[in-house]
Amino acid sequence: MTALQPPRPLRGPSNVQRLVVLISGHGSNLQAIFDACASGELPTRVVAVISNKPDAFGLERARRAGVPALAKPKFKAQDRRGYDAELADLVASHQPDWVVLAGWMQVLSAAFLDRFPNRVVNLHPALPGTFPGTHAIERAFDAFKHGEIQHTGVMVHLVPDEGIDCGPVLAQETVPIRSDDTLDTLEARIHAVEHRLLVNTLKHLTLSHTLTLPHEV
Repeated sequence: MTALQPPRPLRGPSNVQRLVVLISGHGSNLQAIFDACASGELPTRVVAVISNKPDAFGLERARRAGVPALAKPKFKAQDRRGYDAELADLVASHQPDWVVLAGWMQVLSAAFLDRFPNRVVNLHPALPGTFPGTHAIERAFDAFKHGEIQHTGVMVHLVPDEGIDCGPVLAQETVPIRSDDTLDTLEARIHAVEHRLLVNTLKHLTLSHTLTLPHEV
């Protein structure tokens, strides 16, 4: 695993930093964040969970954790930048230090990203420069079966612009693909690495700054 020095956060409270988490689905990485917060491993507070899918199970996870669970679907007729601007307003209303994309399956435009420069953190189940976009695990497994690769991995990176899974890397970890792997076993191992790598990266980001920066309103 490698890591870069994190950027200066948006706010610098003297105690617990605030996360808004964006999801689109089941929310297993969101649950890893909740568990790490509850145990004290991660010195942060999830202040809102927002999904573009109203039926995403991750919203139920948020409700069970006592965290505001908000659905913000994009309608077909809605302009992308208009949607992203509304989403940015919703996120900003919760005053996050970091915005975490934990299975958020929608590309964000500058209308959103410019509101949180160098504060948006994304998790992707592949190594830098490989398998950007959706179905990364399936595509890696197919490449392995064709003899093209022997391993894949997981990365956590910043999202500075509209590039897909190509922002500055905060952390990465290689996941070997075994000869007896099925797609299910490979997915299970990658998800386990995702949970750990995301929590560890968020811990590094927050602990690096929590006690050193003044609170800004």
